[in-house]
Amino acid sequence: MTTLDLRDLAGTTAVVTGAASGIGAAVARRAADLGMRVVLADLDAEGLERVAAELAGADVLTVRCDVTDPADVDRLAAATADRFGPVRLLVNNAGIERTGRLWELDPDRFERLLAVNVSGVFHGIRSFVPRMLADGGEAIIVNTASVGAVTTMPAQAAYVASKHAALALTECLAVELAEVDAPIRVAAFLPGPVHTDIYAKAEASGDAGDALRARMRDYLRDRGVTPAAAADALFDGLASGEFWIFTDRERADELLKARADKLTGHLPPV
Repeated sequence: MTTLDLRDLAGTTAVVTGAASGIGAAVARRAADLGMRVVLADLDAEGLERVAAELAGADVLTVRCDVTDPADVDRLAAATADRFGPVRLLVNNAGIERTGRLWELDPDRFERLLAVNVSGVFHGIRSFVPRMLADGGEAIIVNTASVGAVTTMPAQAAYVASKHAALALTECLAVELAEVDAPIRVAAFLPGPVHTDIYAKAEASGDAGDALRARMRDYLRDRGVTPAAAADALFDGLASGEFWIFTDRERADELLKARADKLTGHLPPV
C-alpha cells in the first residue's frame, strides 16, 4: 500500500470526466483546492462553464466530451497534453442511471448506459494510459464504480451490471499495469448514497422503474452524503494508498461480507 502526500499533487494535472455536476464537480473542486491544474470533461457544456467559474484562480481547461465516443476521448487526451503536459490524476467518473425491470428496459437506453458507464471507462484507459506510460512519471487512475458493483438490486439491473463491469475493468487494469512495472497506481471508487441528481436525471421504464427512481431520488436527498464529502473520501483514500475507496466504509464492509457469504456459500440472490 503506497501512501500519498496530497501536497505533492500541487502543480500537477487532474482530468475528471462527468465533471459538470455531482461527484465529478466536487472532485474537480478538491483537486483545484490542492493546487492542481484541472481538466473538466462532460457533455454538459453549460455545466462545465459553471464549475469552471467556481474555480476562479485555478488553472482550468474545459472540454466538451462524449465518453462513449473513442475519438472524443482521444481529443480530450490530446487537448490535455497540449495545454498541461503529463497527467498525474485521471478520474473516469462519468456515469448515468436507468431504472426498470430488465424485460421492460428500452434497448437504446440500456445500450447508452453501458456505453457511458463501461465503455466510457475503457475509452479513458485506452486514450490516457499509453501517454502516461510514455511520460514515465507517477500517475493515478481512479475509476468510479459504486457499492452497486458488489451487490444486486431489482429494477436497477442495468446500472448494477455496468458497475460490476467497471469494477472488473479496474481490477484488471491494476494487475496489467503491475505486470509491466508501470509507475501508475489504480484505485476503485465505490460511493454509497451521495446527494446528486443522478436519479432526477434517470430515465425509467415501467412502474417498477418509476417507483425506484422516485424512492432513490428522495433517499439520496434525505440520506446521501454531500458530493464534497464523497470527494474528501476519495482523496483521503488516495492519501492512505487504498485500492478500494468507499464513502461509507462500515456500510460497504457489510455489503462486501454479504456478497462474500453469498458466493462462498453458493447461495442464490434474494
